[in-house]
Amino acid sequence: MTGIKVIAVDDEQIVLEDLKRHLHEIAEIREVTAFTDSGEALQWLEKNQADVAFLDIRMRNTDGLTLAKKLKELQPACAVIFISGFSEYAVQAFQLHVFGYLMKPVTIQDIRRELSHLYQPQIPAVPPQKIVRVQCFGNFEVFINDELAKFRYSKSKELFAYLIDRMGAAIEAGELCAVLWENRPDSHSLRSQLRNSIADLTRCMSEAGAADVLRKSRNSLAVNTQALDCDYYSFLRIEPGAVNTYKGEYMTQYSWAEMTLGGLERLQRQ
Repeated sequence: MTGIKVIAVDDEQIVLEDLKRHLHEIAEIREVTAFTDSGEALQWLEKNQADVAFLDIRMRNTDGLTLAKKLKELQPACAVIFISGFSEYAVQAFQLHVFGYLMKPVTIQDIRRELSHLYQPQIPAVPPQKIVRVQCFGNFEVFINDELAKFRYSKSKELFAYLIDRMGAAIEAGELCAVLWENRPDSHSLRSQLRNSIADLTRCMSEAGAADVLRKSRNSLAVNTQALDCDYYSFLRIEPGAVNTYKGEYMTQYSWAEMTLGGLERLQRQ
């Protein structure tokens, strides 16, 4: 992982400067080219090669999704990593087969983690069968080696469901508490319950030999979308045999999943 050429696009100059500063601190990155204007970025991409693109997903003159589509037409091999303050764009981002989706504020640890996953050694081989299989359509269920996963706490399962729903976005503890215990104010007791649920989820994955399913940092937690099988992800990728798996139900036991359900219904009507 050396000599990486990066392009960064964000219409907020201060945010862009912070991102550039983080990128310049990473020794493996050889070159950083930054733009506040997406049109200028596309003109540059017509004549120059980039290995990785960090794109703000919501800008004034155009959205990052449109920019990513045009970028992929120009340079299919360029890995796109979205940066956003809005996790609801993750569905559209996933359909574009982007590599990563980071939530603001982005840290240098976030960037290093995404680059390490992108440039880890790839060994050509028959893809191994995933240990963890997730069912999102209908009731949410988790299978480990084709057997139902055994969580100690129901909130551990719901925590995993929410991470799956966020599709690789790094979620901070405050958001997790607000979602999992929506009618309770944030408190030390609530944070303790969250830590117990995270520990239980981590234990469950580690004991199954699937520790790579989770991406943990000091203040956030995410799921590694490449390390598991998921009917929802397969549906969004329009994989053979997955198109007809959605029957109008999505994580039916969780009220917070209704927003994604609405997105799926709109997608099905297109």
